[in-house]
Amino acid sequence: METFKRTRTCGDLRKKDAGSTVILNGWIHRIREHGGITFINLRDRYGITQVVVDADSSEQLQMLAKDLRMEFCIAVEGAVRARPDSMVNADMGTGEIEVVARTLVVLSKSAVLPFMIDEVQKDGTPVIPNEDLRLKYRYLDLRREQMQHHLALRHKVALSVRNYLASHGFYELETPTFIKSTPEGARDYLVPSRLYPGKFYALPQSPQLYKQLLMVSGFDKYFQIARCYRDEDARGDRQPEFTQIDMEMSFTDREEVLGVTEGMMGYVFKKTMNFDLPLRFDRLSWEDAFDFYGSDKPDLRFDLKMRDAAFMAELSDFTAFKAGVANSGRDIERHKRSAIKALVVKNVADKYSRKMIEALEAVAKTYKAKGLAWMKVDAEGAFEGGIAKFYAGKEKEICEKLGAEKNDLLLFVSDERWQTVCVALGAVRKQLGKELDLYDLRDRFHFVWIIDFPYFAWNEDEGKWETEHHMFTLPQKKYWDTLEREPGAVKGDLYDLVLNGYELASGSMRINDPELQKRIFKIVGYSEERAQKAFGFLVRAFQFGAPPHGGIAPGLDRLIMLMEGEESIHEVIAFPKNNLAASPMDESPSEVERIQLDELHIAVTEKEDVKGV
Repeated sequence: METFKRTRTCGDLRKKDAGSTVILNGWIHRIREHGGITFINLRDRYGITQVVVDADSSEQLQMLAKDLRMEFCIAVEGAVRARPDSMVNADMGTGEIEVVARTLVVLSKSAVLPFMIDEVQKDGTPVIPNEDLRLKYRYLDLRREQMQHHLALRHKVALSVRNYLASHGFYELETPTFIKSTPEGARDYLVPSRLYPGKFYALPQSPQLYKQLLMVSGFDKYFQIARCYRDEDARGDRQPEFTQIDMEMSFTDREEVLGVTEGMMGYVFKKTMNFDLPLRFDRLSWEDAFDFYGSDKPDLRFDLKMRDAAFMAELSDFTAFKAGVANSGRDIERHKRSAIKALVVKNVADKYSRKMIEALEAVAKTYKAKGLAWMKVDAEGAFEGGIAKFYAGKEKEICEKLGAEKNDLLLFVSDERWQTVCVALGAVRKQLGKELDLYDLRDRFHFVWIIDFPYFAWNEDEGKWETEHHMFTLPQKKYWDTLEREPGAVKGDLYDLVLNGYELASGSMRINDPELQKRIFKIVGYSEERAQKAFGFLVRAFQFGAPPHGGIAPGLDRLIMLMEGEESIHEVIAFPKNNLAASPMDESPSEVERIQLDELHIAVTEKEDVKGV
């Protein structure tokens, strides 16, 4: 072999290639000997090809083959030959052929593996190594077929996003990664300045302020596949560094932003998965989302709605339900709704034991409910178990109002606070969806827009109003005259995109009036001096003809996670951090040399021993 450079990949040979001579490069996925013949499954990112060292091969080649081990990186020259019909492997794309080796070169040897690549149990179930071990040897983990598929999809999605937005007049523009630290949102990652001792840049939590400045600059359609950073506790669907599809538009309104996003998602799913999404996604108000599903990110793949059960407090002297109507008609938590909610779980009463119901109650209590009241509708239509004794003789009225039937399980949460009730029973709803497998298999990807969010939230600890989203969100116009007088009633012109129970994107129309922006600063307790110091450059730009504008930022990592049916974004990021925001592979974060700290005018005064770092 004059050159080791491959002429074909390990995934593209077919029966029509029989008789041709090829050079393959790749890693030894599996190797076995049978009857004096060595079979090598050679792998690259395109697929696997079986390479054969026959019994009549040269002695040198046979000896070399005996010294091969898994994950050796090799080059093979050989002839493609069709397999006999009885030897065809229908599970492999290249299963109709094999390559008979003539020459074999070891490009690089492999040490003993810390775990097997694509190991499976006897029943075919994949063996997934411990996550910290996977992250320590991430370059090996990424060789697994599943990880290769995830990152291939990630590339295709990013490319499709670029193609769609570019075809709709968007410019891809970069915004700074060294920016001014602002007090909003999560904690910033700070970068010390060598040239300006005692001063710091921040890594962006999002390009928010800069994309708004681009709108002022006249670039009316912007996007960026943006890297963002937040110093917050990691979770399965969060990372200290992440990627979002950042978008902003001028001379627009909410419906256009939602429409562009729907069109982009439809294009991406069709191009990458050949999956057809609806042209228009569902829309649900924030209050209805909580009222029916107990969450502002509801999973709508199953139709189990919570029901208003305030009438139950009037039908008996059951004390726990009295709290649920204590605030009836009062403006509590920005609503005037009942705080007694019910779930009617159809045709499962005979399946749920007291112990199973107690497990559901534990879920409700995790979310601050005082308890979970329950009763069953028996085969005769009577109530049994739980709180049944309080409602004997009231079966017909209750069942009619709740839509309950024989063998249904009735679950209730009551509290003085409406949102506590909603969240707790919503968590029970989510648990029931998993336990009973209520998901509609035809509804694989269910998108829904959550709209009409409250603009402000009251911070009881600090005794002040805060914005639910960010301070640059546009309040709905009908509330402008009453902003200061009734902050709790104000709704924002903002929107979240939810997919399968996960928040996929958050966005809003933005304030472009400097005076309106100052009013918002004042309501949340920002003095003019503080606002000027933190955001003066943005407000100053708004004085020079800022257009109406709005945008959104779908999370790329979370999107790929959901498209692949994974539960952690670790699975779709090439080199993620673990749940302690550390990298076992390169051991970051790490200490640095004293001279580096001196140059940055930094003195380390305290060192904490954090396990896992």
